[in-house]
Amino acid sequence: MTKVLLVHTVSLWRASLASLLSRDPGLKVSATDLDGVPAALAESPSDIVLTDLDCPDSRDIMRLVESLRGGRQGQHIALAVLARRNRIGDLRTAFEAGATGYIDKFGPVDHLCEVVRKVGAGGRHIDESLAFTLLQASEVPLSSRELRVLSLAADGESVASIARSLCLASGTVRNYLAAAIRKTGARNRLDAIRLSKECGWL
Repeated sequence: MTKVLLVHTVSLWRASLASLLSRDPGLKVSATDLDGVPAALAESPSDIVLTDLDCPDSRDIMRLVESLRGGRQGQHIALAVLARRNRIGDLRTAFEAGATGYIDKFGPVDHLCEVVRKVGAGGRHIDESLAFTLLQASEVPLSSRELRVLSLAADGESVASIARSLCLASGTVRNYLAAAIRKTGARNRLDAIRLSKECGWL
């Protein structure tokens, strides 16, 4: 029996995915949002955590799972993500968080449970449709934190607002923005955002 922890912020999507996975008798599925992850893993250690990169808290979910996995005395917790091939920045974050399962959310439904079992057992899986994008993701010049800061700036957030959101000093946020401008070869912040969007990093 593979124990699956499904993590999604949107309750309707969380319930729908849990219902789909629960049809497989080889999967024992629990579902929660970001805030419920520590308690869910403490109550019933899981073999695999599954999340959706379109989920509003996906990056925070992956970072939390990575940190908890590192503190569980080596106990294996696999991470699998539902992804779209045009989201290079999110795929890179998943890669850096140690995800070993990459599932195209526009792919066939009937192989989802099989992939989850495989990754939960310690295997690896990358849908063919995501392979090239994942390769590109490994070549993104910006760090995940630089991408996150630039993404918030693209949403119109001020330096002070980004600093509060990420629990950073304003000077640190400016340093990340300056690094992003330098690495993208941009003229300024807006140009860095434009170039990053054109490359599919944001």
